[in-house]
Amino acid sequence: MRILLLALCLCAPLWAASPYAIAIHGGAGTIERSKLSAEQEREIRAALEAAARAGEAVLADGGSALDAVSASVVLLEDSPWFNAGKGAVFNAAGENELDAAIMDGHTLAAGAVAGLKRTRNPILLARAVMERSPHVMMIGAGAEEFGLEQGIEQVDPAYFHTERRWQQYLEAKAQAGGDRPAIHALPRSWLYGTVGAVALDQQGRLAAATSTGGMTLKRYGRVGDAPIIGAGTYADDRCAVSATGWGEFFIRLNVAHDICARMRYGGVRSDRAARSVVMERVPALGGNGGVIVIDRQGRISMPFNTSGMYRAAINRDGELKVAIYADE
Repeated sequence: MRILLLALCLCAPLWAASPYAIAIHGGAGTIERSKLSAEQEREIRAALEAAARAGEAVLADGGSALDAVSASVVLLEDSPWFNAGKGAVFNAAGENELDAAIMDGHTLAAGAVAGLKRTRNPILLARAVMERSPHVMMIGAGAEEFGLEQGIEQVDPAYFHTERRWQQYLEAKAQAGGDRPAIHALPRSWLYGTVGAVALDQQGRLAAATSTGGMTLKRYGRVGDAPIIGAGTYADDRCAVSATGWGEFFIRLNVAHDICARMRYGGVRSDRAARSVVMERVPALGGNGGVIVIDRQGRISMPFNTSGMYRAAINRDGELKVAIYADE
């Protein structure tokens, strides 16, 4: 009897970590307590938790990491609080232009879109590009024509208009110099904003997804790092990364891929790799921002070098963490 009990203890532990995990972000930047009312903060935290829970539900049901990150990012795109989809910032022409990317770490398949003006959920179109076309990236009107063919929902551009972002646009335009704004005259907090998700599923597969409205007052068809595979979005069989920050620097440093490459070629742990890139390389070049990273052991890292980053994670112990400020 004693031997049987010992065998049961060895073979069937009373508790074990779940085989999946997920992390999301709603953008990094100058996020200060004094700028958010108590009600606004509650709504933002609730939106972050809902997005994390949406992805977790997919994973708990045995769904893929791809499905999980898609589910999370769709909710973030539908929220007016974040710079993606419904909450996107305005470009110099007073329009909303949207970018997104998704990547499957198991197969290295990837899809990306940029310069969208009518696609309600750009992440779904990015996934359609990955799964239903021979391409990796599509842009502008051609991407949206493909989206129509694939049944991806499109909306009137007025759908993306929020009064909060419009007032921000008017203020930015006045501050930066009228009809030909000097973007560098703006506070850095207006130069970026993104949403994203990374996940590990029960089959050990990783995926990453990122979506953004880009830079306030951006001009000339500017595209940032979010839809650039390796810059703002990357996943392989060891790690998945979604970035948020000043995109030009993240492109130049190939941030998302650099983190995974340090793990693959240098044997560096995911948390150390992420911190080295975000806290050392990015600021050394003059940029700022943050990343969320998950590795195949389910370890989650969320370093950022700004005063805050909207973020949430559910680790392999099932613990939920929702945070906004740097001191949380």
